[in-house]
Amino acid sequence: MVSVSVMGAGSWGTTLAKVFSDAGNAVTLWARREELASTIRDSHENRDYLPGITLPESLQVTSSATEALEGAAIVVLAIPSQALRGNLAEWKETIPQDATLVSLAKGIEKGTHLRMSEVIAEVTEADPSRIAVLSGPNLAREIAEGQPAATVIACPDENRARLVQATVAAPYFRPYTNTDVVGTEIGGACKNVIALACGISHGYGLGENTNASLITRGLAEIARLGATLGADAKTFSGLAGMGDLVATCSSPLSRNRSFGERLGQGESLEKAREATNGQVAEGVISSQSIFDLATKLGVEMPITQAVYGVCHRDMKVTDMIVALMGRSKKAE
Repeated sequence: MVSVSVMGAGSWGTTLAKVFSDAGNAVTLWARREELASTIRDSHENRDYLPGITLPESLQVTSSATEALEGAAIVVLAIPSQALRGNLAEWKETIPQDATLVSLAKGIEKGTHLRMSEVIAEVTEADPSRIAVLSGPNLAREIAEGQPAATVIACPDENRARLVQATVAAPYFRPYTNTDVVGTEIGGACKNVIALACGISHGYGLGENTNASLITRGLAEIARLGATLGADAKTFSGLAGMGDLVATCSSPLSRNRSFGERLGQGESLEKAREATNGQVAEGVISSQSIFDLATKLGVEMPITQAVYGVCHRDMKVTDMIVALMGRSKKAE
């Protein structure tokens, strides 16, 4: 039994807390709001983010970060990418010295263009060998329901990767390990932007040929960025690449795809946000930071550029289609 702290009680953080608990560990879930923490403690259900799912009675829930982090061997960071830095600054002195830090956040930090593991290392001053990334085709509700799924644990230290693998392995959740943190993070961050494009396409009334083309060419531009940053090309054909991309681009459970669908129907960012309980899809913010990073590195990412245009430059969907289809012809 391993002591695990899950910092963040959104849908994915709550789901991973359940998985770690079902795998036989002592798990504490941290919720920012005491009201939510109290509700989960009393009802064994996160009605705000994961309604209808019964959580294990053994799961401890608190709104005190100090209490949640005490004695943890594994600290799971289930915080949105753009809020990660601020939260880590608050927790830095409380995180146990040799704990393995597991990032669930999928994004590139705005302004700095840092990957999430780089943000964690910079703020906490933890050695990169202590930092792991969990990523794959992991739609929270399906996993919370106990549907079979697989994921990747990427960490420079193979022993730590295997520790997290053994700790999170549940009858319905199969983790694999690798050491390619860069590729795993780039795949996870960029797929949200491609999922927005697929949602926009679906909302506009386009069909499966368009969707498949966006997924395939989306993977190509993700791999180009990854290669420039030193990622292993094989990562993008695996769970953290193609697997995550297909799930996020195809499922109505994907917040990014659903958000994009509303944009494709002609709604503004504000209206789309209202329809998703005030939450902006991760890909909206990531489209800017990834586009900026690609521009800085000289990497061509036309789908990302088009999504950036729709989300941040008031580009019309019709103009997005024209821009993508009118590009110069080339070999695949």
